[in-house]
Amino acid sequence: MSLEIKVPPVGESITEVTLSRWIKKDGDAVAMDEVIAELESDKATFELTAEKAGTLKTIAKEGDVLAIGAAVASIEEGGAAPSTPKAQPETAASAPTPEPATATATSTEGASLQVKVPAVGESITEVTLSRWIKKDGDTVAMDEAIAELESDKATFELTAEKAGILKTIAKEGDVLAIGAVVCIIEGAGAAVSSQPKIAEPVTATAAATEKTYASGTPSPAAAKILAEKGINPAAVPGNGVGGRITKADALTAVNADLVSENPQGGKNVVAGAPKVEVKAPEPVKSLDPRGERREKMSSLRKTVARRLVAVKNETAMLTTFNEVDMSPIMELRAKYKDKFKEKHGVGLGFMSFFTKAVCEALKEWPAVGARIEGEEVVYSDFADISIAVSAPKGLVVPVIRNADSLSLAGIEKAVAALAVKARDNKLSLEEMTGGTFTITNGGVFGSMMSTPIINSPQSAILGMHNIIERPVALNGQVVIRPMMYVALSYDHRIIDGRESVSFLVRVKQLLEDPSRLLLGV
Repeated sequence: MSLEIKVPPVGESITEVTLSRWIKKDGDAVAMDEVIAELESDKATFELTAEKAGTLKTIAKEGDVLAIGAAVASIEEGGAAPSTPKAQPETAASAPTPEPATATATSTEGASLQVKVPAVGESITEVTLSRWIKKDGDTVAMDEAIAELESDKATFELTAEKAGILKTIAKEGDVLAIGAVVCIIEGAGAAVSSQPKIAEPVTATAAATEKTYASGTPSPAAAKILAEKGINPAAVPGNGVGGRITKADALTAVNADLVSENPQGGKNVVAGAPKVEVKAPEPVKSLDPRGERREKMSSLRKTVARRLVAVKNETAMLTTFNEVDMSPIMELRAKYKDKFKEKHGVGLGFMSFFTKAVCEALKEWPAVGARIEGEEVVYSDFADISIAVSAPKGLVVPVIRNADSLSLAGIEKAVAALAVKARDNKLSLEEMTGGTFTITNGGVFGSMMSTPIINSPQSAILGMHNIIERPVALNGQVVIRPMMYVALSYDHRIIDGRESVSFLVRVKQLLEDPSRLLLGV
C-alpha cells in the first residue's frame, strides 16, 4: 500500500512552491519523519519529510513549481533503512558488539520525537509561539503543557506527546505554519548511546565539504536583497540547507563592515577578506526628550486589521442612523433589577434588550441576517448573535447561539460567561464562529456616534452608543429624555434601503416599548 506525499500548507499567502532539491532519491528506503526533499517559496525554504517508512517513489522533478496540495512523491510500504547499521562497521574494531536486548533498550530509550504544530482550525494556517511553559533541557511528562500557541482567534496549549528531555527549536514570537516542528523530546537514554557521538563528526565534516545543488544558490528572497544592494552572491557564505544562501545570510552580508564600493556605485563583499571587529559608534544622544517604542503586532491584531480592510474593499457598505428614547428600559431596569439579580444571579443590562429586539426584527427582515456565498444568498431561520467584546489582546466577537429562543435572563447569562472567557483568553474557535448578526456597544467607552464595520461574512452590524439626556419634542412639548443614537451598517449588495431602515425602525419601536418584546407584537 502506498502513501501519497503532498505539498503541505506553508503560509496563508503562499499558493505555490518550487521543488529545489531531492535529498533522497527515487527508490531509496526512507524512515518516518526523515527529510526527503527541499521546498522553496518566495519567502523561505522548507524541508519535506516522509510521513511513514518505506521506499520512495518520486513524482515531481527538481525545479518543478508545485501548487499547495500537489503530489510530490509516494512511499511504498517496506524497505525502510535502519538508522544504526552504518555506524556499526566503523566501531566494530574498537567496540564490542552489544547484546541484542541491550541494543533494543538503548534504541527505545534514546529515540527522539518531533513535536509539531497541530491543526487547530480549518481556516488557520499559522500560529505564533507566544510563550514557552517549559524550558530547553527540562524534563517533561507525557501530556504536560510545554508551550502556548496563539492563533488569530484563540490561544492553545501545546502538550508533550511523550516523556523525556525537551529540546526547543522555535523561539518565543516565531510565526509557525501548521505542521512545523516546534521542539524535540528526547528519551531518557538519548545521551547514553555512543554510536551517534562517533558518527556525528564524520557527518559534520562531510556536510561542510560536500557541494550540493543548493551550494552558493540564494533563495528568492535572498536573491532579491542581494540584487537590490548590488552584492555578488558568490562572495556570500550560505548557512541554509545544503549551503543555500538564506535571507538571513543576505541581510548579514548587507550589514557587513567589510564592503567596498565598485566603480558603478554597487557594493561587493570582499571575498576572503579577514574579519575585523569594529566597535560600533557611540549612539548620538538626541536633544528631543520624546521617546518611541515598537511592539510586534499580535496574530489577532494582524488578522483583525486584514479582515476589516477586506470588508471595506469587498462590500458595498452603508450606514443608516436612528435614535432611541431609553426611558422605558431604564425605568424597567430600575424597578426590577434587584429582583432580577436575586432570582437569576446576573444583572439586568441593556444588551439583553437590544439582543431580543434584534432577534424579533430579524424575523420580519431576514435579509439583514443573510450572507453571500459565491453567487448565492444564504438565509438563516435562526439567530446566532455575535457580541463584540474588548479583550486584553484585542477585539473578539463571541457568539450567543439561538439567541432568539433565549429569555432576557438567558441572554444576560450568556453575555456574562462569554465576557469572562474573553478577558481570560479562554474563548474557543467554536464560540467565535458562525454568527448571523453582530451587536457592538461603543457607548461603554463614551462614543456618541459611529459607523461600525460589518463582521464578515455577515451582512449587517448594529452599533450602540452612549446615553445622553437631550431635549426632544414630545406631544408638542420640549422634554428632557435619555437618548441613544443607534447605527446599522449593512451590505447594500443584498440589503436594500427599505429593509435596512425598516429593520432599524422596528428595533427602535421594540426598545421604546419593551412590553412588545413580551407580547411579540
